[in-house]
Amino acid sequence: MTTENAIRILAGSMILLSLGLFLLVGPMGLLLAGFVALNLIQSAFTGFCPAEKVFRRLGIGSASCSNGERRPA
Repeated sequence: MTTENAIRILAGSMILLSLGLFLLVGPMGLLLAGFVALNLIQSAFTGFCPAEKVFRRLGIGSASCSNGERRPA
């Protein structure tokens, strides 16, 4: 799994969690969705993504995103 795929899974999961919190807790649950959206937007402009650094330290995303080749596990 590439780091990019892991980030997409994380972002989607956080959005779904936010929707669940909205239904169970109330409108404040949507703050999480807003935070995720702002983080995705800022990472598109700056190229900095905190989740990417965390995933790389955990060893997720050892595949190269630039040429599509995967390293053996």
